[in-house]
Amino acid sequence: MADPEVPRLSRRSVLSGFGTVGALAALAGCGVPAAYVSPAERAGRDRSARDRKLVFANWPLYIDTDDDDPSKRPTLDAFEKRSGVSVKYTEEINDNDEFFGKVSPALMNHQETGRDLVVISDWMAARFVRLGWVQEMDRAAQPNVARYLDPQLRSPAFDKGRRHSVPWQSGITGIAYNHRRLGREIRHMSDLWAPDLKGRVTLLSGLDEAFALLMQGDGVDITRWTAHDFHSMCDRVERLVRKKQIRRFTGNDYIKDLSTGDVLACQAYSGDVIQLQADNPDIRFVVPEEGAELWAESLMIPNLARHKRNAEKLIDYYYEPAVAAELAAWVNYVCPVPAAREVLASSKDRETADLADDPLIFPDDVMRKRLAIARDITSAERVEFATRWNAVVGL
Repeated sequence: MADPEVPRLSRRSVLSGFGTVGALAALAGCGVPAAYVSPAERAGRDRSARDRKLVFANWPLYIDTDDDDPSKRPTLDAFEKRSGVSVKYTEEINDNDEFFGKVSPALMNHQETGRDLVVISDWMAARFVRLGWVQEMDRAAQPNVARYLDPQLRSPAFDKGRRHSVPWQSGITGIAYNHRRLGREIRHMSDLWAPDLKGRVTLLSGLDEAFALLMQGDGVDITRWTAHDFHSMCDRVERLVRKKQIRRFTGNDYIKDLSTGDVLACQAYSGDVIQLQADNPDIRFVVPEEGAELWAESLMIPNLARHKRNAEKLIDYYYEPAVAAELAAWVNYVCPVPAAREVLASSKDRETADLADDPLIFPDDVMRKRLAIARDITSAERVEFATRWNAVVGL
């Protein structure tokens, strides 16, 4: 398992300021009409049959590795041996916006990116889909995806039917807190605003990471939220900032704050909390009664990729329940293949078998009823909302 001190969730990135947001919004919002690529121009000549390889760009610490040799990736190595396809695996994605900036010049100019498969957060994936920068997948060639993909993740607003994307891993944005130090349970988002937590609470600084859970705390249906809902949420957070209820807004450093006790409760990601609990069982993760955000980071095939069929084959391989179980046991995020639970439960290793009962990897029915996938921020909304949120956060 990964060291919890490593910022392994940098992929749930933090917006760096209005300049970046403004530039991206202008590009994604038809301010540059030529950026859009029509369906007829997205596919390149597929060399998969004669060129048995592919280039796979992912985030750091987001795939299983061998305990004795971190350079070995058991599931990926097994795919190469079985399929005869050689995979060039790179850990080059450290931030959604940064990666967008790296590949956007090629994509908007109808050029190859040099990558056949990438993993990006769904809020960023929404931009790629709107811009026509990724190819539709051949589900007939992906029977495992068709059969085993978690029903709750099958049709996000930005990609109906998941035609252009397939979740690599999923997760929940909820509340983490130190139960022993706080001395009580947290069940609602409003519990963070109690007097005994003044100055001991942090929220996420990234707009796309923070807004959904905060709206849910206000009783908003995040699948159909409005501008009024957004500004009302910002009004509430501004008041809490003025009252000094919120200690600060963070990126991944909330992990350290929670571990040291400087913070008693915070917005957090489920995958991080599993890692933290290994060292400190007093730390708990809660899906508030009002609900929490279910998100995913998805595999996508960029336009003009040279090895599309090979990429589709790799994606389908990771949807075999046994393979999905092996990956889930290492990364500890919400597994997008519910059938992997039975595989883990049957393990002779007690620690591995116990993962099957962890609701942060396999949410139970009670938890699932409180999870929702947020409507993404559209290109037309982004500049206004980013400006408002950055003012609240102090960026």
